[in-house]
Amino acid sequence: MRATTQSRNPVCSKTEAASLSGFFYEGTPPLMDLNSIADANARRWERANLTRSLDATARRLVAARRRYQVVEAATGVPWPIIAVIHERESSQSWARSLAQGDPWDRVSVHVPAGRGPFASWEDAAVDALVNCAPHAARWRDWSIGGALTLLEQYNGLGYARRGVPSPYVWAGTDQYRAGKYVRDGVYDPQAVDRQPGCAGLLKAMMEIDATIGFPPGLVEAQERPPDSGPPAPTPASIRHPAKGSIGALFAALVKRLLGNR
Repeated sequence: MRATTQSRNPVCSKTEAASLSGFFYEGTPPLMDLNSIADANARRWERANLTRSLDATARRLVAARRRYQVVEAATGVPWPIIAVIHERESSQSWARSLAQGDPWDRVSVHVPAGRGPFASWEDAAVDALVNCAPHAARWRDWSIGGALTLLEQYNGLGYARRGVPSPYVWAGTDQYRAGKYVRDGVYDPQAVDRQPGCAGLLKAMMEIDATIGFPPGLVEAQERPPDSGPPAPTPASIRHPAKGSIGALFAALVKRLLGNR
């Protein structure tokens, strides 16, 4: 899939239009540890509960699974992640680009600017995930903590820098109460994001579609109890030779000789 035409100087980094606070920073901002953010997101996920019903929105997103899977096949980005980005960026409008919510049949004017026009929504979505920050098609950690961290980068790591949950991810759950960047670089601690966040949407989608899941990440693996099962066999030794070995045959011979005395 590719754009039918492309402007001369497309902008694919939100850094060219926004400050470090609140909006996406190309690459990892100074002192930002993505592994720590992923761990924090994984722990929040385990504690999170929805604060309102997202069933209708989740059903709408799941119903479009086949269209999202076309983009997944081209990019490697799991379709539920594509779905929640689509909802956050354009309320799932098929006339709007996944990158920033601009019409995909025109050259985009919002960051990332200069993209398109494209032949279809799918073409625009592939371009957004492959060619534009945070380059989701390059992401490899699709555990829930990793996936939520990719989504947080899609909107910006300004919230993580402040040590607060990102509403892009956590709005609509009990992990978020208030605080929002109301414009470039301007954070209002009293503003509330009314749009459902990606984590809540994913939880609601998983209630509808049992096939949606995420592989365990580092945090989940560390907290997982050991598998129950039969005890491990005793290692072979002189006193306990392996069955069928020369040692076992010798031990049987000695036992027989001693038994005949």
